[in-house]
Amino acid sequence: MTGWFDHLAIVPILLPLLAGAVLMLVDDRHPATKLAINLSAGLLLLLAAALLLARTAGGEVIVYRLGNWPTPFAITIVADRLSALMVLLTATLALASLVFSSARWDRAGPHFHSLFQFLLMGLNGAFLTGDLFNLFVFFEVMLAASYGLVLHGSGATRVKAGLHYIAINLAASALFLIGVSLIYGVTGTLNMADLAVRIPLVPAANRGLLEAGAGVLGVAFLVKAGIWPLGFWLPTTYAAAAPPIAALFAILSKLGIYVILRLTLLFFGDGSGASAHLADAWLFYGGVATIAFGATGVLASQTLARTAGFCALVSSGTLLAMIGYENAGVTAGALYYLVNSTLALGCFFLLAELVERGRAAGADVLAVTLEAFGDEEPEPPEEVGIATPATLAFLGISFACCGMLLAGMPPLSGFIGKFAMLGAALNLNGLGGDAVITAGTWGLVALVIVSGLAVLIALLRAGINIFWVSIDGDVPRVLPAEMAPILLLLLLCLALTVLAGPALAFTEATAAALHAPMGYVSAVLGRALPGGLP
Repeated sequence: MTGWFDHLAIVPILLPLLAGAVLMLVDDRHPATKLAINLSAGLLLLLAAALLLARTAGGEVIVYRLGNWPTPFAITIVADRLSALMVLLTATLALASLVFSSARWDRAGPHFHSLFQFLLMGLNGAFLTGDLFNLFVFFEVMLAASYGLVLHGSGATRVKAGLHYIAINLAASALFLIGVSLIYGVTGTLNMADLAVRIPLVPAANRGLLEAGAGVLGVAFLVKAGIWPLGFWLPTTYAAAAPPIAALFAILSKLGIYVILRLTLLFFGDGSGASAHLADAWLFYGGVATIAFGATGVLASQTLARTAGFCALVSSGTLLAMIGYENAGVTAGALYYLVNSTLALGCFFLLAELVERGRAAGADVLAVTLEAFGDEEPEPPEEVGIATPATLAFLGISFACCGMLLAGMPPLSGFIGKFAMLGAALNLNGLGGDAVITAGTWGLVALVIVSGLAVLIALLRAGINIFWVSIDGDVPRVLPAEMAPILLLLLLCLALTVLAGPALAFTEATAAALHAPMGYVSAVLGRALPGGLP
């Protein structure tokens, strides 16, 4: 007899689907009703995601076959540690963004709440699906909703950036279809677990076509991850989007990272025959180039929103370079870093709007001009006994915490994540042993440190210009609904710091399972595998 708990894996997909459909039926003239429905669905999704993570934390792989058809013919939903973690991260960031939007952004355009839920449906489906065809379906649902959300609030800048975003992602979708078609033509299946078994058996005559299909498919998700030079659209689009949308979009680039990590280790891991480690060098050097590009953009940015967009590129580049090592220890640190950077980026996108709300247009450009030419602003009369406004104090402390998290300053979780990744990479190359650390690893270590320094310099400069230099002295009006999500995300990063030991233990177990996918494949296929497969 099947209990309701056995249907838990499908809940993160069905719940946003139903909530979005109900919200479509509610007229936009009832914003309070729509907000209440959306918030209720968000809380339920967070609860379902937490239960899913709790159930998979011990290593269980939940396989849910729609219609109870056998694999590989069934539409398969698969939840393991990694997918459950990504669903929980999505639900957390979504709830924070939704609460922030309730102050005013949810009323800036039509169908905000419906599109919000459909975006969550696409994201959760992409994290939980067990086959490439439905990955494409959920990917397209997510993109269709994101097209509407990136244009939410209108405005010429937003429309221009949104149209660029749509064009780029339509091209990526076409590449997705081409890659999937080539892989299916060679292997005859699109189920991920089934592909992991069949790829090592592909004859040499067809292997070139298989690898070409995998390369084209990979490019589609590298566009979403923001790899250089394909990520040129990301800072402009994220900076132009409404702040709660930009905060939620912080998880969209991580979807590309998730798929690259999942498929690389499942299809082209150690047991993949002649195609093993197919993309490692490409991912490593592409990630290195992305870090360099992102760090340069951080220093050149004149607004906080663009700075946040380039910080997202630095984060993506770091993760892609670490995936290129294809080592369990490095992957464990990368997963910890992924959670921290996603929460910190979401928080920073929300905070940037509040900090810049009370500033005059062009204030950042004026501040840079003052620095460049040495012009001094007239000093205001000294005020004695005037306390710092509580709002400004909250924004200043939050800004400093975000800066430390994004730059990777000790003792916060950003530093712990970078230390875990780089420590594993150095040990992999023989630190303390007879092997020599490669030049590529030394270069990556230097670049990660320099990129953190670039983020620190950029945010320190912005903080001085915003909180110390008196270009404009207005204290922005901030509502409690806008402060609460920022405080929540910062507290989660603090919890990640305090509980670094258990968190790293979880990511180490997750990475070990990813690098030895036989348990995943056996659970999905419902049978034990012969020795050596996949």
